[in-house]
Amino acid sequence: MNRFKAALVPVVIGALFALVAQNGLATEPTTRGTLSGGVAHTAPDWFKQGFLEIQDDAEEAGDANKHVMLFFQLNNCPYCDRMLSESFETDPVSQYIQQHFDVIAINVKGDREVVFNQDLTVLEKELADILRVRATPAILFLNSDNRSVLRADGYRAPQRFQAILEYVSSKSYLHSSLADFMEKRLEQNVYQLRDHEIFQSITDLSEVEGPLAVIFEDSSCYDCAEFHDNLLANPLVLDELKAFTVVRLDAKSTTGIIDIDGNATTATDLARQYEMTYRPGVLIFDEGLLQRRYDSLLYSYHFKEGLRYISGGYYKVEDSRSYSQRRRQELLASGVDIDLAK
Repeated sequence: MNRFKAALVPVVIGALFALVAQNGLATEPTTRGTLSGGVAHTAPDWFKQGFLEIQDDAEEAGDANKHVMLFFQLNNCPYCDRMLSESFETDPVSQYIQQHFDVIAINVKGDREVVFNQDLTVLEKELADILRVRATPAILFLNSDNRSVLRADGYRAPQRFQAILEYVSSKSYLHSSLADFMEKRLEQNVYQLRDHEIFQSITDLSEVEGPLAVIFEDSSCYDCAEFHDNLLANPLVLDELKAFTVVRLDAKSTTGIIDIDGNATTATDLARQYEMTYRPGVLIFDEGLLQRRYDSLLYSYHFKEGLRYISGGYYKVEDSRSYSQRRRQELLASGVDIDLAK
């Protein structure tokens, strides 16, 4: 290469870079997004500490006229932190729990050995998989025979959780449904139903084409105001809801409606059919089938991603756990900050 050509090379390269930058094609390396909202929370010291021999624990609790409560938790779970703070560490709920239950913490990612019964000895994380724990906290109530009498997945407001505790401790599960018990137990005028521009007045759910979100609220809803103020006011959530027909039902209403299968029913009966005991509760349908059921408190990030998982058809090719892990890394890699507790 002669001197002229050698001198020309850096000039040409510099001009190319300048042209690329001028046309917006040169980009700075993306700064990775941050993940926040996880809260490290140690279980109260009055939780039962033992050898995780659950059948023996259940018999011992029965002798003391108690039930065993298995509290499935995840490190840095914002829902676990909130429920522990509001109910397990705050009276009068905390005092009631200690009086009527032996509480055992199970880490859904843990490696401690659990002797669940004489036929099943597994690690904590294996037990969580066997019991299909998909949301934390998950709470399993056991009688003296080490049999499950009730399960509550996800956060519960203290007032609703107190009703669940009374249902189990009084052994009302022997002769009554939880829905019937809570209907008599809960206050009736805690919340006044609020409208929202995305709600559609549809009484025949079988006529809906495409993704459908059915939201249950009622006057005994302690968390519905938070649902409206946080989730239904979040632009990212509203963007995902654009793909859905959104119907809000009063779970106390006995007015006739048509369900997704074309059957005559009421909002009250529909909530009972799907065992919706939390308010607000959300059912997500697509292609005429129930795809997701939210029966506990949700924060915006998990709700919007759950909606996207259905409306985008990802549920057809990918399990929810794999999708969640992949999507989180995808967002962080693109520079999006994620707050799990908002």
